[in-house]
Amino acid sequence: MKVKESGMPEEETWNDFFSPNHILKIMGLNKEVRDIVDFGCGYGTFTIPAARMVSGKVYAIDIEPEMVKETERKVRENRLSNVETILRYFVSDGSGLKDESVDYVMLFNILHVDKPEKLLREAYRILQVGGRLGIIHWNYDSTTPRGPPMEIRPKPEQCIKWAESAGFDSPKKYELKPYHYGIVMEKRK
Repeated sequence: MKVKESGMPEEETWNDFFSPNHILKIMGLNKEVRDIVDFGCGYGTFTIPAARMVSGKVYAIDIEPEMVKETERKVRENRLSNVETILRYFVSDGSGLKDESVDYVMLFNILHVDKPEKLLREAYRILQVGGRLGIIHWNYDSTTPRGPPMEIRPKPEQCIKWAESAGFDSPKKYELKPYHYGIVMEKRK
């Protein structure tokens, strides 16, 4: 079951849209970050480099069995021992993780789901106080070569509003040229 049709291309094309290591550094991942969650891990585009950057575990969650298998293959290929893949329909069923159990949640190219507020509340629930939420999405610009249709593509201001309604604050915005924007927010209480 797909979240919504987002126009996700084949992996080779998908990888051309990102510089994951660069983006993850901008978004605040480093060895000081312990456990993180990658909602909608897809091909493992961000999961694999994140696993090399953080000091703890990466929970890579996806609703597509093929995506979980592909991420697992890359985990083995890269000999990573700190990634746990989870096949789960997380939008309706949550992550299955404990309250306040992670330091960072990645919601990358996923907030075009039917109920983004529900996903943001789940991120808030599993983040420790002081934990950070990283949001990346396609620019709200019809000239981007891929991404979800404009009618479901959120603007940065909308993502911030949804996240604030879930309890996050202190938004920091980043331009992740050429096709994306990034937002990092915190859970303070």
